[in-house]
Amino acid sequence: MTTASGVWPKRVERLFEIITSALLVILAVEVLVGIVFRAARRPLAWYDEVASVLLAWLTYYGSALAALKNAHIGFPGLANSLGRGGRFAVLAFREITVIGFFLILAWEGTRILGVLAGETLVTVDIPVTVTQSAIPIGAALFVLAELLKLPERIDWARGGRPPPAAQPEAAKELSH
Repeated sequence: MTTASGVWPKRVERLFEIITSALLVILAVEVLVGIVFRAARRPLAWYDEVASVLLAWLTYYGSALAALKNAHIGFPGLANSLGRGGRFAVLAFREITVIGFFLILAWEGTRILGVLAGETLVTVDIPVTVTQSAIPIGAALFVLAELLKLPERIDWARGGRPPPAAQPEAAKELSH
């Protein structure tokens, strides 16, 4: 039986996967088109600027997906070796620090959009507020990911199983 608290993280994870996959495909196509035009000695003026924006979007939205999959760097051995009180202390510190940072980033990112209003990219008539919206949106998505994983992390702090890492095989391979 799947609980509502288990369904939403999976749905959000799937949405994040679709968004980041689409951004990755768009970026790859855009770079390949730029290479073809450059090889044909007809370089596109907007290619580099758009690729930079797409990479930033991919980075911000991909980091939210990584948070939802527990794929960011951590120290599980240290945290898992602590007693219940220590795990709760580490969890509280981690969540306050991470969520606090991304709330500040979302707030300041939104504030900056007002400063950038009216500006456009140099090579394409796209508002800078659209391109820089990845900062507050990505930060808000990261906070959402953290909040969706919080029940699982609280269960771990109480003595339950640690949250699964995204790909334990990768960590095993890197340890050799």
